[in-house]
Amino acid sequence: MSVDAEQLSALAARLRAAGCVFAEDEARLLLDEFDEADLLEERVRRREAGEPLELVLGWAELGGVRLEVAAGVFVPRRRTELVVRLAKQLVTSPEAIVVDLCCGVGAVLAALWAHGARPAEAFAVDVDPVAVACASRNLSGTGALVALGDLDAPLPGRLAGRVDLITANAPYVPSGELALMPREARDFEPVHALDGGADGVELHRRIAQLAPRWLAPGGHLLIESSERQAELTATAMSLAGLETSIARDEDLGATVVVGRAPSA
Repeated sequence: MSVDAEQLSALAARLRAAGCVFAEDEARLLLDEFDEADLLEERVRRREAGEPLELVLGWAELGGVRLEVAAGVFVPRRRTELVVRLAKQLVTSPEAIVVDLCCGVGAVLAALWAHGARPAEAFAVDVDPVAVACASRNLSGTGALVALGDLDAPLPGRLAGRVDLITANAPYVPSGELALMPREARDFEPVHALDGGADGVELHRRIAQLAPRWLAPGGHLLIESSERQAELTATAMSLAGLETSIARDEDLGATVVVGRAPSA
């Protein structure tokens, strides 16, 4: 869609004055997305007030996949592409069973599916009903079962010992550091999706402890972490009986802790 240069310039100036670093790119996205003048103005004002661009647009992107997002959900970050990349390498069998805990809007499974990694069964779980509603729409047509609940609570018992891969983008910001986060996250994303407890890995420990019940022999657990906290996450996995390693991508600023269940 062609964009009027004068309108683009004026909108970029407004966004730049509001502190948007990539003002021209954002202005172009907004103009492409909203044709009606009143709706465009309402969305621009939301962005000027500091609301994340993705929530203003109504979509976010991960690994080239457009995902529906809504007010009050955690916005997928580009660094989660490392989880998707590692998961794709591990989902090599058409019989694979994959579980995504703390699924948010379903970004990991949606990206896996779009990139050709299509397990026989997939389950996405989150405690937030708004995120679950988004995930259900983002995963429509994939066959994934999306459930509302706390971690593994909604999983059917028949999966015990049969899951090939568990992924989790669980919160890992220490409680005492939430106030230091960028305003976009602090003011517009749910605290439960950011707060990782006293040292940032409380939920990671819970996931590590529950994983062995579900993993098949040789199955894997992937948890997105931070460079600073990766060793704590790895220790939690080791204490749960998993072989551990840490994967990093400097370009993405991403860290993922990998756990592997014993083969026998």
